[in-house]
Amino acid sequence: MIWFYRVLFPVVMLLASPFYWLRMRRRGGYRADFGQRFGAVPVLPAKRAGVRRIWLQAVSVGELLAVGPLIEAWAEDPAVEVYLTTTTSTGRALAEERYAGKVMATGYFPLDVWPVMRRAWSRVRPDLALLTEGERWPEHVRQAVARGVPVVAINARLSDRSFRRMRPWRGEVRTLLGGMTRILAASEGDAERFRELGFADERIEVTGNIKLDLELTVMDAAERAALRAELGVGEEPVILGASTWAGEEAALIAAFQRARAAGVRCRLVLVPRHAERRGEIEPLLAASGLAHHVRSRGTAPGPVDIVLADTTGELRRLLQLATVVFVGKTLPPHTEGQTPVEAAALGRPVLLGPGTGNFRKIVAELLEAGAARRVADAEELAAEVRALLADEAARVRMGDAGIGWHRANTGALLRTLRAISRVPGPAGK
Repeated sequence: MIWFYRVLFPVVMLLASPFYWLRMRRRGGYRADFGQRFGAVPVLPAKRAGVRRIWLQAVSVGELLAVGPLIEAWAEDPAVEVYLTTTTSTGRALAEERYAGKVMATGYFPLDVWPVMRRAWSRVRPDLALLTEGERWPEHVRQAVARGVPVVAINARLSDRSFRRMRPWRGEVRTLLGGMTRILAASEGDAERFRELGFADERIEVTGNIKLDLELTVMDAAERAALRAELGVGEEPVILGASTWAGEEAALIAAFQRARAAGVRCRLVLVPRHAERRGEIEPLLAASGLAHHVRSRGTAPGPVDIVLADTTGELRRLLQLATVVFVGKTLPPHTEGQTPVEAAALGRPVLLGPGTGNFRKIVAELLEAGAARRVADAEELAAEVRALLADEAARVRMGDAGIGWHRANTGALLRTLRAISRVPGPAGK
């Protein structure tokens, strides 16, 4: 089966390359260190006796933020060194900014092609390979198996879409990925899905979602005032669209305009999931006729109605200005959803569309706790925004419920660290 994958995957990559090339051009920043994607790993220090080398792969910004506490913990352990890889240019920039000096090196994850992966593995020579969340790379796993190196999936989850695609091919999936030593599932539901795909129960452990153990740096009043001034939003209530996708910015602008028309004083901050989409969002702002500012162009020249926050790594700060938060990738036709964890943990009332497949359990718990409300479409979004902006008591109840939910669901970080520490070293060592 691995040989079928080795032949098929490069063909698929070749056919899909125009799409990925265009996406890389839009995002920018991919030219630097491009050879790393073909196994040209940066020069790493020589291995040291008694020091466990971990190859940690975190695909993009969200995953890199989630593994931050793990990296911080290992940085304090002289018996551990980490080589951190990521897939996107924004992820690479964040990795270098946040984790320089805490990991031995950062790099791009190589293409999952036999000669490329073999080249990368011969240079990295890890004692343990960690894959985060939905990362599952057959050739990467195969190279680990060939060297007797354990592979652990941390914060492992299976979205609705991934599970639907993999379930009819469970035998093939088990053959290609059966070399994974441990699966540290984010929830019992995810663990059950891995079992249904045929992974042995003794390899699966529910350690919880490490994204719930996020460390929140709360700004003081002066810092919030300074950020409001930079954005040009004054002291008015803020509607914030978190990690929005195509179509959702238009829905939020419409909700904002309707709230304004009803006499509600407020401002709108849009934080798209991909900053490079500014080119398609700016025409929407211009068409609205409202004063707007693009965050990446510096400080707002004066008061504005709408801010397009097209920057990376600022969402947690911006959430602290929010009065009401809409979580993106949840309105039709989107079905998977972005994470609502940060907004809820910061005590912000959360609105979500029906598409929350990636965070089904978390959303269900937030809805049950009263920390979030679901909207069916753009019309309901506009109505709920107006209702919450007019009802401070409801906002306080939802915010308190979110904080309480978050406090009751921490501990995954410690469980994950303990589970990884129990994984034996490479075979023969």
